[in-house]
Amino acid sequence: MDNFKRTKLPSLDISVSCRLIGPSGRRFTWYSSNTKRSGKGTAIVWFRNDLRMLDNEALYKAWFVSETVLPVYCIDPRLFGTTYHFGFPKTGALRAQFLIECLADLRKNLMKRGLNLLIQHGKPEDVLPSLAKAYGAHTVYAQKETCSEELLVERLVNKGLQQVVIPPSPEKTTGATAQKIPRLQFIWGTTLYNIDDLPFDAPSLPDVYTQFRKIVEAKCTVRSCIKLPTSLGPPPEVGDWGCLPSLEQLGLSSQNVSKGMKFVGGETAALSRVYEYFWKKDLLKVYKETRNGMLGPDYSTKFSPWLASGSLSPRYIHEEVKRYEKERQANSSTYWVLFELIWRDYFRFLSIKCGNSLFHVGGPRKVAHQWSQDKNFFESWRDGRTGYPLIDANMKELSTTGFMSNRGRQIVCSFLVRDMGIDWRMGAEWFETCLLDYDPCSNYGNWTYGSGVGNDPREDRYFSIPKQAQTYDPEGEYVAYWLPQLKTVPKDRRHFPGNLYIKQIVPLKFGTAGRHHKEDKSIGARKANQRGREARGNWRQIG
Repeated sequence: MDNFKRTKLPSLDISVSCRLIGPSGRRFTWYSSNTKRSGKGTAIVWFRNDLRMLDNEALYKAWFVSETVLPVYCIDPRLFGTTYHFGFPKTGALRAQFLIECLADLRKNLMKRGLNLLIQHGKPEDVLPSLAKAYGAHTVYAQKETCSEELLVERLVNKGLQQVVIPPSPEKTTGATAQKIPRLQFIWGTTLYNIDDLPFDAPSLPDVYTQFRKIVEAKCTVRSCIKLPTSLGPPPEVGDWGCLPSLEQLGLSSQNVSKGMKFVGGETAALSRVYEYFWKKDLLKVYKETRNGMLGPDYSTKFSPWLASGSLSPRYIHEEVKRYEKERQANSSTYWVLFELIWRDYFRFLSIKCGNSLFHVGGPRKVAHQWSQDKNFFESWRDGRTGYPLIDANMKELSTTGFMSNRGRQIVCSFLVRDMGIDWRMGAEWFETCLLDYDPCSNYGNWTYGSGVGNDPREDRYFSIPKQAQTYDPEGEYVAYWLPQLKTVPKDRRHFPGNLYIKQIVPLKFGTAGRHHKEDKSIGARKANQRGREARGNWRQIG
């Protein structure tokens, strides 16, 4: 296993991803158009969680209705504050570094098409109205978000723009009637299925994923990717485009990824990874069989960090899957990638239906439960000191790399809330700090499901550590990789090494080392056999 330490994901390592720009460069060419622009004046593109060129409708529309486009990203200090309930860092160093790399790559790709990226330090509601006034912008285009913190910023930006009056251009008639207020125009661009194409509104969203999936697969069509012209210039006259922030400027310390996965932010690396996973290594055909792995670079797609930052479009993944099915083969694995993307959609739409209840202790169903907030118990989980190697290894991986497998997320969630009885929001907020692929909809949606307070009452599951260890790490290779002190322990004892490892902080509610053959026990065990496969499903992310 020592070799894994030296073998990073090829397209995630900076030096190698640069060599793969050829394939991703061709993708940009394929998704280019010869459309002629027809607008006047200046439009602003407010980049948020859509840090890409390919299939960026906000960027396309801004270009189409203007003569000049001003791309802007605001380094909002609130993103580097603390989480709502427990005061953890809202953005940890690993995700902050990933964001900086995303911005550097976006700027580079914009410059290739005749634009640039204006980096501004400040709140969007302060920055954008000021820029709209300075450059006479008639419209600010942005991707629409769905959760309360983001929606508040949208309202404040709109309020600020209402105070800006753009004077008429010299060639037009002067007078009050010719003056204009900049518009804030939102674009829906984060999901596979467009919200306008759903056959129901958000309040009518099904409470069960399976129902949602079957409806959209039967009645909806995935829109094609938006094609951009090869030249998006010229930009307006800007004296200083601003510098990318350093971690120190954001109040963070550099954190090197010394082992495990090393992700590189940005669209270039994202497209290279899609090319590598689908076409170069031909791994798409076995995705469903391998996706529950825990160790190594290629057991799953690893697309989720780029999807969360908007460096990768879900519609682009859809088109590549369909192309793969046409040119190579279609099977349950090719479908399962789309299945997971639809789960991601579901959590996004669910955040509209549920509103802030997604973040409340009782969840969307207002479940009454007495959770503990024991600091020592929580910190033992957070730091990987529970005495259960499978939990500790996963938490070490998370803090070291900013990533954790689907399977690992389910197990550590179940242990925290079922075995330790700790408030699920503590786990959700710690994930918010650490995860490269953090987005509020998927993170809190998954945690409410995993803790039994989600909108689907069937999602109330206990994951037995002995059973999970036997099934997904039978020889203890994963735990020995992240907990080197276990390498000398016999393989059949690595998950329960007794006095050879630290003391277990709590006993397991269900399942012991001597019951490896037992199935996971549901909290509602008598109903377990009635549940469908998807209702018993996994932590949902395309990882």
